[in-house]
Amino acid sequence: MTAWRDRGEFKARVHEWASKLDVEITGLYVRPMSRKWASCSTAGTLSFNDELLDLDRDLGEYVIVHELLHLRVPNHGRLWKSLMRAHLGDYERFEERLRAKSAEDTTSIQ
Repeated sequence: MTAWRDRGEFKARVHEWASKLDVEITGLYVRPMSRKWASCSTAGTLSFNDELLDLDRDLGEYVIVHELLHLRVPNHGRLWKSLMRAHLGDYERFEERLRAKSAEDTTSIQ
């Protein structure tokens, strides 16, 4: 896998996934974040850590889907896990890779 070309490519992929998942985004930001890979608000605003741009695309895809699904399901319960699995398959492997990266950088996904 390769890293993202730039913010524009990353944001375009967020919009593609939002369309696929039928969720509405009201704001989209890629910015420095010191303690998280991403966050979302109930109003539909998404913020992604700009460090994602340097990671493999599949990890970015995982974070994108993770956050977008929170616009429908605000927790990590059974429904959220089922949706993650339906869209990404064995999504836990991405979680493990991000945890390893977070241990290096002390950054985490919430």
